[in-house]
Amino acid sequence: MRRLSRLFREDGKMVVVAMDHGLGLNVNPALDDVGAKLRAIIKGGADAILTTYGIARKYEDILKDVNLILRVDGGNSCLNNDDFCQDQMFDIEDALRVGADGIICMGFPGSPYEQQSIKQLADYCRKGDAMGIPVMAEMLPGGFSPAIPNTIENLVVAAHTGCECGAHIIKTAFAGDAESYKKVIAASFQPVIVLGGEAVSDLSSLYFCIEQAMTAGARGVAIGRNVWKSSDPEGVTRNLVRLVHEGAKAADIKA
Repeated sequence: MRRLSRLFREDGKMVVVAMDHGLGLNVNPALDDVGAKLRAIIKGGADAILTTYGIARKYEDILKDVNLILRVDGGNSCLNNDDFCQDQMFDIEDALRVGADGIICMGFPGSPYEQQSIKQLADYCRKGDAMGIPVMAEMLPGGFSPAIPNTIENLVVAAHTGCECGAHIIKTAFAGDAESYKKVIAASFQPVIVLGGEAVSDLSSLYFCIEQAMTAGARGVAIGRNVWKSSDPEGVTRNLVRLVHEGAKAADIKA
């Protein structure tokens, strides 16, 4: 699949910056100027931007020289405090229309929406194969509920479930350390990239987790809020590139 090979650099790794949070979170004022953030992130060396249909369509001129991964599910806004459920919002044709190189959707094993989310993921994988577009599965044990924690054991189940559905790339959380996280990598017969989660006050802790994940065998990262909420999104993106593609140690990077 040509689009899948384009998402990864020649070293088989990728740095993805996620900017799809506006479908479910209050992203303002941090994303009041989306265009400026995108330019800085691309200048910093991101391999791909993971974003929404609206951003992809509006800023196609900025995104033309970077890989694009389209968020195709959603349905909740930050004004809805009920359980978070992701429904299909866009299809493969929409992704191709905006020039996407891949799509992403959620999988919530162990959540009340387990069957709905996993069936939806499998449907996207089947259609993606038919139309030549890779699917990244964001596999979250228990969804967004803290009732099912991100233990190694739960992440193993989540990652493997995404592979069984037919996903080409697994995006999931990091937990433990490099040695214990090898179990998650081993359980996934597709490349694993690590998500960033909520913005942290000290990026050195995030950088250390990324270093540990890469040591375990992860193939990259998909970081959002810790990049575009930063006062220096270009600099943070460059640091991610150093960790993923250059093998830098977290201790050598100024947070």
